[in-house]
Parts: sequence; structure tokens; C-alpha cells
Amino acid sequence: MRSDIVKKGAERTAHRALLKATGVTDDDMEKPFIGIANAYNDIVPGHMMLDKLTKAVREGICAAGGTPFEFGVMGICDGIAMGHDGMRYALASRELIADTIEAMVEAHCFDGLVVVGACDKIVPGMLMAMLRLDIPAIAVTGGPMLAERIGDKVVTIKTAFEAAGEYKAGKIDEKKLKLYEDYCAAYCGSCQGLYTANTMQLLTETLGLSLPYCATSPCGSSRKLRIAKMSGVRIMELVKEGIKPSDFITEGSFKNAITMDMLVGGSTNTVLHLPAIAREAGIKLSLDLFDEISRKTPHIVAIDPASEYTIADLDESGGVPMLFRKAKDLFSDEMTVSGMSVYEIAERAFVRGRDIIAEIDKPLHKEGGIAILRGNLAEKGCVVKQAAVSEDMMKFEGSAKVYDSEQEALKAILNNEIEEGDVVVIRYMGPKGAPGMPEMLLPTAAISGMGLKRVALITDGRFSGATRGPCIGHVSPEAMVGGTIALVEEGDTIEIDIPARKLELKVGEDELKKRRKKWKPKEKKLRGYLARYAKLVSGADEGAVFVG
Repeated sequence: MRSDIVKKGAERTAHRALLKATGVTDDDMEKPFIGIANAYNDIVPGHMMLDKLTKAVREGICAAGGTPFEFGVMGICDGIAMGHDGMRYALASRELIADTIEAMVEAHCFDGLVVVGACDKIVPGMLMAMLRLDIPAIAVTGGPMLAERIGDKVVTIKTAFEAAGEYKAGKIDEKKLKLYEDYCAAYCGSCQGLYTANTMQLLTETLGLSLPYCATSPCGSSRKLRIAKMSGVRIMELVKEGIKPSDFITEGSFKNAITMDMLVGGSTNTVLHLPAIAREAGIKLSLDLFDEISRKTPHIVAIDPASEYTIADLDESGGVPMLFRKAKDLFSDEMTVSGMSVYEIAERAFVRGRDIIAEIDKPLHKEGGIAILRGNLAEKGCVVKQAAVSEDMMKFEGSAKVYDSEQEALKAILNNEIEEGDVVVIRYMGPKGAPGMPEMLLPTAAISGMGLKRVALITDGRFSGATRGPCIGHVSPEAMVGGTIALVEEGDTIEIDIPARKLELKVGEDELKKRRKKWKPKEKKLRGYLARYAKLVSGADEGAVFVG
């Protein structure tokens, strides 16, 4: 066993003494040592039940003959970090999470690993660590939050973010605003819709790194506890059989994940996370691959923010296994951590309640949920969640309103300085520029809440999965490194053509050359982790990973 390094032989007497200080018995010492990376905390709604899931994992490990060791992993709530400098740390925390797990596992020579996490950067960071370490490993994701109703309307965290704009526009009063505050996030779990957290849980299951139905089983449910316990049992089988992620995770696994993302219309943040995860397995995913798969993959289920359906409704519809079944010809038959292949899982799929998944020959949209645009404003590409864009805004030309920070843009929106026909440009928000590539949910939610229908938003930052409308992010190269977005001026005309995959600044090349000669990068005083992050991070087109 790998753990023999720290527990066998006379020269490890002190090591055994330290282990016994934690309660390890002589009998425990003979069993495989299993690390459990637990992202529990009591500030993130998606994490507040992870202690109970981890307990179930421990029970499964013990029942199957292992010795569990639990250690903590950080977790930032993007929603609470939204709209202020704290958001710069959210994406940056992904690398810290991966590094922390690597350090704990390697230092203590665990034989196997179970990661227990939820929410936006936590799950991607955990998957990066699993593939980097390449020891027997399994993921347990925390599951979605349930939704409440106010009147006849299903409300989610998206409703709460948009409520500020509605209030400023005089559409709702303080009493209604308070009602949204109290009921838009009334349970534990990852926020109810197909935002980044739940998208990544779906893709974890699709990749084959968690057990069937793990992604959609609601947080706090008995079913989730049973899946956690079964995952504890399964890790012991993986250790005994010597099965590592590299034994079943292939390029096909990642193509399956991208296909799933397109089928469901998931968060644009997957275009950052999947390449970063794949890189740990020595697999390169290009932006062009995302667009190639999007063009041939229909969109067959609409979940908030594209509809009022939530992940709980998808769970009733059969979850990931039913999506495998209905779109079987689009998936390759890869093996999964469960010991079953994708097609075997598909054969066992069933609908428990309502079925919100369209048939593959009668899709909601002919193309997948995400599109990659290019042009002189995004030479290395940018991303839009086309499944959440209305038909009349798929092609749009407007006048630029330019802001060098999210706060400036939000103030302008709430002060009624944005008009129909405008294109809001928020720059210096990229991986290096912010740094940390903050999400722009507050400005996009304010635009929606204010009732503006023909306004687009373009940024070198990124968007929450709760964003809807013609919101284009990940513009690369970013402003901080001299991308064309840094040269946009107030009143410039910008053309958006999603079907043609085009984003163009309608300014002549000679004028752009003049502007470039005058341009200087913004100076930002940075210290600590963000200073190191800004030096090491790559562009969004490469997944915002550390290089060098």
C-alpha cells in the first residue's frame, strides 16, 4: 500500500505514534488510508451540509475496511463575493484548492482520495487535484438547493439579484424586495438553477468521476446521504483494484462533458474549468472544440436562467443518466468511476416525475447552449450562453458605453444612464486585469431588472451561470495585455452576430493603430496571493491556468 511509507518498519515508530495520537488503532494501521477532502464551512449555502455527507463517506469507508482521514478545503461563495473586490479571489481560489489537496495527499501518502465539495471553483479545483494526483479517487458533489415559490412564480437566487434593478425601476416595493431576500435561497445546496456550481456537478458525473445521480440529488436528501456512503464503499473497491482516474478518463470523457454542457445550456465558466481539469490529465481542449461540439449538439433542456425549471426538475426527469439515454448517439461509451460505462448507465435511467427533457429530434434549439465568437474585438475568442439569448438579440449592433470597472458600470445602469441600443463594455476584468476575472452578475441582473431588452454587455471578465441575455465574456486577449477591448471608446459601434460567431468593433485598422500607440496598461497595486496570481495566470482562452 502507498501508505506503508508512513506506517511500516521500525524507522516509522514516531510516525505511528503520531497517528495513534489521532485515535488510530493497531487494526486501523493495517488498513488502506483514505483521505477525505471536505469543503465544509458555514458561510456557503452549498457547503453547510457537507459535514453530514462526509460522515456518510466515512461510514462507507469504515464498513468496507478502510481508515478515513478528513481534512479541510477552503470554499468561497461567489454570490457573497459578488460586486466587490472579494470577487477577485473566487476564480483564483481554484488553484489554491487543487494545490492544497495535492499537498495533503502527497505529504500523508494516502492510498485513496474522496473529495466532498460543491459550488463554483471548489469542484473544478478538486477535479484538478484528482487528475493531477492520479491515485484511486472519487468525487461526492453536494447537490442542488431546492426552490421556493412566491405567488405562482418559482424564485431562485437569480430572482434576488434581479430584484435590485426592479426596485430601482419602481417595479417592486420594499415589501416585495424583502420577500425575495427571505425566500430566494431558502435551503442548503448549490443555487437552484443551471449556474456554474450545478453545471460543474453535472459535468463531474458526466466525466465519470462521481456515482450516477450524484449531481442532481438535492442537498440534504436521504438519497444524497446514501450516494455519499456508497462512494465511501466504492473508493475502497478502487483502492483494492488499483483503479486510478487515468485508467478511465480519456479525451472522449471530456468530449462527453462538453456535449453535456451543450445539451443542457450550462454555464460559460465551463470553458475555463474543463480545459484546466483536462490539462492535469495531459489533454488539451481548445475553444474551437467547444464550438465544434456546440454546432452539432442540440439544446434539449432549458433550466433557470433559461426557464423556471430548476435542477430538482431535472432530477425528476432522470438526471444525467436520462440525458445519456436520450442523446446516446452523441456520447462515446466511456468507463466511469462506478464501474459501469456511459451506455450501461443510460440503460438503467428512469423518469421519476415530470420530464422536462426534450426528445433529441425535437430540440429546443438546434445548436448547443454555448457559442464561441471571434473577430477583431476577440481575436483569441470569447464566450456567450446563446441558450439564454432571445432570438431578436442573436444579431445586434449598438453603441459602446465603456467602463473600466464593474462598480462604474453598475452605478451607470442603476442611474438610468444606459439606454436601449447600447453595448456596455466592462474591461480590465480579465484573469490578469482584475486580477482573478470576476463575474459580472450584478450588472447583467441590473440590466434585466431595469427592464432593458435591447442592451448587450461585453467583458474580458466572466459571467455567473445565472446570467441571461446577450452577455459576452472571456474576451481574449484581455485589456490588461493590450487586447482590442482596451481600445474601445465611447460611442464606437460594436456588431454582435452569434449565428455567424462574430464580434466586431466597427473601427478602421488605421484608427486602432493610433489608439494602440497611446494606450498604456492600467497600474494596479497588488500584494499577497493576487500579486502572485496575476504574474502566473494565463489568458481565459487557455483556461486561466498557471503557466511558467
